[in-house]
Amino acid sequence: MDAFLSEYRLFGLALGLATFLIIGLFHPIVVKAEYYWGVKSWYCFLLFGFFFAALAVIIHSNFLSAIMGVTAFSSFWSILEVFHQKKRVEKGWFPENPKKRETK
Repeated sequence: MDAFLSEYRLFGLALGLATFLIIGLFHPIVVKAEYYWGVKSWYCFLLFGFFFAALAVIIHSNFLSAIMGVTAFSSFWSILEVFHQKKRVEKGWFPENPKKRETK
């Protein structure tokens, strides 16, 4: 895959598109994680971040390694976003899970 992307000079475009899609995917994941598990979900994002960071080091393909790195740091960034999402819910910008509220 690396050879094809390099030969046709598509590496940057493919990596940019993949980064865009990964970041776009993490937004709804953060919203759902905060909705169902609250800010305690940051532990999952930390574990996934370490997992994908390890994959980025292990994988030999430059393109796939870069994708794993982008996924890892998107996961790390999501830790902060979970806490911001909690504030957005408190402001009423996003719905609060009524079942989660009953357990408080």
